[in-house]
Amino acid sequence: MMISESRKTLAQPPRHVAATLVGRSTWATRTRAQIRVAAPSRSTVLVTGPTGSGKELIARQLHEESSRGDRPFVPIDCASIAGPLCPSQLFGHVRGAFTGADRESLGCFRAAQGGTIFLDEIGELDSHCQAMLLRVLQERCVVPVGSHREIPVDVRVIAATNRDLDRETARQRFRIDLLYRLRVISLEALPLRDHKEDIEVLSSHILAKLADDSGCSIKPLTAESLAKLHAHDWPGNVRELQNVLERATVFSSDTLIRPESLRIDPMLSGVDHPRVPQPIAPIAPIAPVDADDDVSWSTLAEVESEHIVKTLRMVGFNQSAAARLLNVDRHLLARKMKKYGLLKPDGLF
Repeated sequence: MMISESRKTLAQPPRHVAATLVGRSTWATRTRAQIRVAAPSRSTVLVTGPTGSGKELIARQLHEESSRGDRPFVPIDCASIAGPLCPSQLFGHVRGAFTGADRESLGCFRAAQGGTIFLDEIGELDSHCQAMLLRVLQERCVVPVGSHREIPVDVRVIAATNRDLDRETARQRFRIDLLYRLRVISLEALPLRDHKEDIEVLSSHILAKLADDSGCSIKPLTAESLAKLHAHDWPGNVRELQNVLERATVFSSDTLIRPESLRIDPMLSGVDHPRVPQPIAPIAPIAPVDADDDVSWSTLAEVESEHIVKTLRMVGFNQSAAARLLNVDRHLLARKMKKYGLLKPDGLF
């Protein structure tokens, strides 16, 4: 509903907005109903969907609506713990288990005792960690690294992935028995382009939260701004929408958010549409340039930095997803971002 400035801005929601899945679309309504049914259960849940589409929000709502809502919710980015330290970070270790283990560690499962552990990007786990996780799900016990003693854990497991795990199992990159254990209950997070009718409600919700966090007044969207949001394909999904609105809130000097304050990269609109092959034009000869001439030319570092920025924007600034698109190790990407001063969130973006 539009109001004020000639009834052309979005209605302002209450200042205190609950952390819940919002939207009026068929998908949002159905998913909230599924969460209400699944929340009281102890069963493992697998949430699928593209990066930035709200998988962790679904997991948090499952936790908060369950009897475990007052117990810990421990989110884990499986992409960041892949490697030899994965078992220690998930299941803990005893003192002296390996070089540098000068004290005992609980691990994430025991830290979530009585609550919920959220295993984001579960498809990134290596085969060794997958086998250990499968045993934990079967036995409801963990064995810390360096110990042989099983320790019972009472933890609900919610996993999420943006990968097609059926395809991963067919390629023998993900254990099929672990997939069966994880997919007792399945929920799906849709890309934002498939439920654009939720953009108005989501935007109001995000703007209200931004205002509440900063202690400032809500800056509503004009009707023209809302139309601009609807025209975008949102390859970075809700996370990209949140980043666009946060930047607009910071840089808008008006009490309203107008279209010119919405920095949306036009290169990303229609990113998922198939490209029509174009004929390759013959390469024209280039006149030689003298080294002393005043010619503007991008350096290799500038080109690389710009390409990293465009990739990060495309995936809503999710570094793991960006690393996969760029076909580089996530830690290498982090070093490149540090080198070029691209560290999120308050700088370049």
